[in-house]
Amino acid sequence: MTQNYSEKLKKCYESVRAKTDFVPQIALILGSGLGDYAEGIDTVCTISYSEIEGFPVSTVSGHKGRFVFGYVQGVPIVAMQGRVHYYEGYAMQDVVLPTRLMGLLGAKVLFLTNASGGVNFNFKAGDFMMITDQISCLVPSPLIGPNLDELGVRFPDMSEIYDKNLREVIRQTSKETGIPIQEGVYMQFSGPNFETPQEIKMARILGADAVGMSTACEATAANHMGMQICGISCITNLGCGMLDVPLSDEDVRETADRVAPQFKKLVTAAIVNIAKVI
Repeated sequence: MTQNYSEKLKKCYESVRAKTDFVPQIALILGSGLGDYAEGIDTVCTISYSEIEGFPVSTVSGHKGRFVFGYVQGVPIVAMQGRVHYYEGYAMQDVVLPTRLMGLLGAKVLFLTNASGGVNFNFKAGDFMMITDQISCLVPSPLIGPNLDELGVRFPDMSEIYDKNLREVIRQTSKETGIPIQEGVYMQFSGPNFETPQEIKMARILGADAVGMSTACEATAANHMGMQICGISCITNLGCGMLDVPLSDEDVRETADRVAPQFKKLVTAAIVNIAKVI
């Protein structure tokens, strides 16, 4: 399996390199409802996932499913306009294949974003949360199976998944822009169903501040490769049972749309500041 997966990754890399020689400094994954950020990138090249041989294709509504190569105020980046989720039926190794590919293309930093549910009662819909750590034991590790020695070690250290220096950059960026940001732990569930009230209680007991259906597996894969990682969650709703209202994907998108201008300002400033320290 390892050889087949290595070959798949190599073919994806060659397929992209046949279309562009662009070398990104930062890889940006845009979460649900946040994909429009890519429209403001000074674009050099776009590549649809369907154009890449063997590449998993996003099936979620609102995820355009393409790489955008270009510049954010002079910083070379590659943005995933729509990610691939485990709940879409892909093997976990395929879910993180885009992350690994962006690392192979030259990105040193993985900047993760997502739409998530708040578990912390101090949070409200529309808040941003800088991810300080994660809980990913409810989904399979992307590192299961024979190790890909060319990417990283068999047993990677996970004591600082979210780089402390990048976290400090985001804190300072929050102050500079005047955009408040919470801090907390992100917990990944498999989805696609929203969590039950009891699962939200469990997440809170375990130390989570926000929950979602992505991100942690991508961070694990990037950490395995030695990339620096940072992440910001958009709290689009409070978890099930915390308010007396049912949850819906429409509410997630509406909140993400409402805070999009602030998100764009915060992420843009963070990218510029991160580029100064890497």
